Amino acid sequence: MPEEEWTKFLQTLREPLPTTFRLAGSRETVYELNDIIRSVYVPQLSDVTFEEVKVPPPIQILWYPNGLAWQLNVPKAVIRRSPEFKRFHNFLVYETDVGNISRQEAVSMIPPLFLDVKPHHLILDMCAAPGSKTAQLLEAMHAPASTGGTDASHIPPGLLIANDSDFKRTHLLVHQSSRLPSPALMVTNLDASNYPNIMLSSRSPTPSSSCAAHSRLSETLKFDRILCDVPCSGDGTLRKNIGIWGHWQPMDANGLHGLQLRILLRAMKLLRPAGQIVYSTCSLNPVENEAVIAAALNAAPDFELIDVSSQLPSLVRKPGLEAWLPVVDKDLNSFPSHSTFIDDWRTRNKEGNAQENQIKMAETHWPPRTLRIYPHLQDMGGFFVAVLRRKSINTPLAGAQTVLRGSSKRAASREPESSAPDAKRVKDSCVGAGVADDRLEREPVDSGDLSPPCPPPRQPEAFAENDLQPVIMHKNNKDSDGKFKEPPYTFLEPDHPQLQQTIHRLNLQPSFPTSNIFVRNPEGGGATVPLRSMYLCNDIVKRVILANDYTKLRLVAAGTKTFTRQDTGNPIDEDDEQTVMRQQFRILDDAVPVVLPFIPPATVLPGRLSELRLLLEAYYPLILSFNEPFRSLLGSKENGNHLVRFHTDEANDAVLNHPLVLPLWKSNASLSLMINKKSKSALSLRVFGKDVTVFGKQMLERQAASQGRREAAKEA
Repeated sequence: MPEEEWTKFLQTLREPLPTTFRLAGSRETVYELNDIIRSVYVPQLSDVTFEEVKVPPPIQILWYPNGLAWQLNVPKAVIRRSPEFKRFHNFLVYETDVGNISRQEAVSMIPPLFLDVKPHHLILDMCAAPGSKTAQLLEAMHAPASTGGTDASHIPPGLLIANDSDFKRTHLLVHQSSRLPSPALMVTNLDASNYPNIMLSSRSPTPSSSCAAHSRLSETLKFDRILCDVPCSGDGTLRKNIGIWGHWQPMDANGLHGLQLRILLRAMKLLRPAGQIVYSTCSLNPVENEAVIAAALNAAPDFELIDVSSQLPSLVRKPGLEAWLPVVDKDLNSFPSHSTFIDDWRTRNKEGNAQENQIKMAETHWPPRTLRIYPHLQDMGGFFVAVLRRKSINTPLAGAQTVLRGSSKRAASREPESSAPDAKRVKDSCVGAGVADDRLEREPVDSGDLSPPCPPPRQPEAFAENDLQPVIMHKNNKDSDGKFKEPPYTFLEPDHPQLQQTIHRLNLQPSFPTSNIFVRNPEGGGATVPLRSMYLCNDIVKRVILANDYTKLRLVAAGTKTFTRQDTGNPIDEDDEQTVMRQQFRILDDAVPVVLPFIPPATVLPGRLSELRLLLEAYYPLILSFNEPFRSLLGSKENGNHLVRFHTDEANDAVLNHPLVLPLWKSNASLSLMINKKSKSALSLRVFGKDVTVFGKQMLERQAASQGRREAAKEA
């Protein structure tokens, strides 16, 4: 860093980090929300003063694509006490709760953008929790759905595997990604530095396929894009995590260098030719950044750094370092080379008991096109990013063991990012069949590892022997006894009675991919087993599940929950097939974009803003309270799940700027809008300019009562 910037750099580190958020890129409401912020809230907040000081309004982050990210540099006291900012804060909270807005540190948004993800890509996020970057990758996979393209697939043909070694954090990851449900998502709980090869069968099998249909050749999945946002010392987050100031020292990075290098080297082995890796940390220490990249490039001559200086032109950055001297002890001593450090160490420990193989300093700690983000450049945190590309195939990692010799295996956990709450059409039932062949390396595998014997059929083993690495268990894993306790993945037969009945009741077209529906019941998916929920995945996810033992893959989640059983008040006797078949399923609100392309438009009810308001104002509005022709249309429908489409409309102070499709449940005398209460409030604020829901009114009453108690206490 230039000496003249050092003072500004330190000053910026001592200032609070601005709040930043982005709009979820694949939601239909994204541009409407952006316009609301720009045309409604920014003018309202432009002339606000607090304690005689003018408060700046939100500003767009210029380098983020399409202006869909914003920065708010306002103290919490202003948000609590300024009516204008409090309204804006409530707007953000509601939209965040329903997944339309994601609170995320600005520098954390950068790595996924450099991956250049497309819907057909096979992607691995190696250290994914808490999930904000995973959400960005999912949005990129589903991006065509937000651009209005006619060929936009609501079920992308690609795959995103989000992995984290901490079991509890994988469930946080599942929660984050649930705001953008995707049939292309899988979540695993494995050590990234030992991530195993994942197998695929040579063709897409069905649950009932015979042994003769299984090929004795399996395919090893190779990825198009890999994100390595590795564990690090986190010294770039000093503005957010002020506790680091009290214990930070330059040596913090030395014990992490080996782990970071092992993760990157493993990613290189999993990447296909011409694929790309983004390596990133929230650290500014070159031992965690440039030193790792240099060591990996020395070990893998078929990789190269990509110059991304022309991408995101509005992002102010600095080039990576080309020379550095690592600190080797608490006295800030450094040496010009690893050999001189070793010579000095041997001299000082000539008569001691210290072992040379316990030294954390490796040759790779000493001195490639990378970039650095410094806090003072654009009022952000500190970050390092490098983008690598594989040039050829099957080149061994030269000297991989040498570069790791002497490095510590001590792991560290990252400070979580600002957590935020955080779909998709097919041409035929073989979803995502067109995966490029060069991403699948053919390897002969013993039939006992991949092809299930016949009879009886069973799930195949996950990995070839030489690829199966020990999994590091964590003390905070609920399965600390080493057993993986997640429920299994059981694909239903396409003619499964409950599935077929659900398809018939929901008027789904024959093109719906019934062969990709699975359940996670411990008792399986038998014809008479009462099902609770049904999940949908795309074809490549199905091939992974069927070709691997999910317990060895430690598969926490896959696909998206699509249908769930609706409680109608009638008891279900599991021994009575007739009562089992009487149970009804509904489409989950989040799954509507996935299912909608398979529903005939004529079966979707047309609605107006007046009907939408009634549905929001009461939990169970009576059918008789609706005006014609909506009331007669409801009368002609059977009880159960239906969809209603609200077209672009304006009435009085209400504005709906884009078509909206929502799920309903019809009973004998009333309706219910099947979205959660926070989603209702957010929708009401966006369309009607105020919260007309029951939940919203109750919140206002509680706030008024609380304010009254505070005023009474002051008077007393």
